[in-house]
Amino acid sequence: MPNRNFLLSFLALLGFWGVAQPVLGQALVPHTIQLDSTKLERQGLSLAQEAAQLAQFQQYELALPRARLATQLAPKSSEVWSLLGGLYLQTNELDQGIGALKQAQSLDPKNAAVLFGLGSAYFQKGNYKTSVDYLSSGLKIRPNVPGALFDLGNAYLMLRQYSEAIANYEKAVAQDKNFWPAINNIGLIKYEQGNVNEALQRWRAAVAIDKKAAEPQLAIAVALYTRGDRQQGLALGETAIKLDSRYSDLKFLKENLWGDRLLADAQKFLETPQMKATIAQAQDQPPPPQSSSQ
Repeated sequence: MPNRNFLLSFLALLGFWGVAQPVLGQALVPHTIQLDSTKLERQGLSLAQEAAQLAQFQQYELALPRARLATQLAPKSSEVWSLLGGLYLQTNELDQGIGALKQAQSLDPKNAAVLFGLGSAYFQKGNYKTSVDYLSSGLKIRPNVPGALFDLGNAYLMLRQYSEAIANYEKAVAQDKNFWPAINNIGLIKYEQGNVNEALQRWRAAVAIDKKAAEPQLAIAVALYTRGDRQQGLALGETAIKLDSRYSDLKFLKENLWGDRLLADAQKFLETPQMKATIAQAQDQPPPPQSSSQ
């Protein structure tokens, strides 16, 4: 599972919600051009705040033009460039996002949130080594950010450096014991390594934290069915698909970092008549709201 709520966590790390707008200073002899420039910057920060609020409600098409204009009015604000970069990433405009985030980095090289944003961008582009570099640099500045540790674990997972991936997932859980996606992804690795019992243990721990988490429930279902416990596997699989029918799509599972072995077993499981019927029924229902913990 990747980090799906990137933008909101990114804004929180950036501290953008609390960015103070500059006030007009008093001077004996005001300089008109400087005064106008300060007013423009204030307007830019105000627009950026509007964009951030719209982003909170996933109104990205309305947020983006405000953020773009904000960078023109406040071009020296790393926070505004960071916001624009985050919005671009959220709308899958990766190259534009990287450009905006690098502009933010040039203005504030030690901003960990910007480095985390670049790490996320390069992960989405499939450049996992560069993703590791940026995320690791950010974590040197802010070492205990669960989301960044999780993202770093995901990048190592894609590089098949499983020990490093698990170490970072465990660090994320150490910072937030309810961070079930990290526990879930350790299960993904253990399954690929052939350790089904430990994978099941991890997935069950994830479900214990969030009983509405469809992904670990489906993973448990596939594992149980594959090793012969078919009735229990099918029953749990029905529950998982009813919770979130997106997990019936192998492409979606791959995007959530399921490995080759688990994907192959999931394909067989999802093609059973009982699961096909469940999937058909679930797909007629409206999509569920996205879990805030993902």
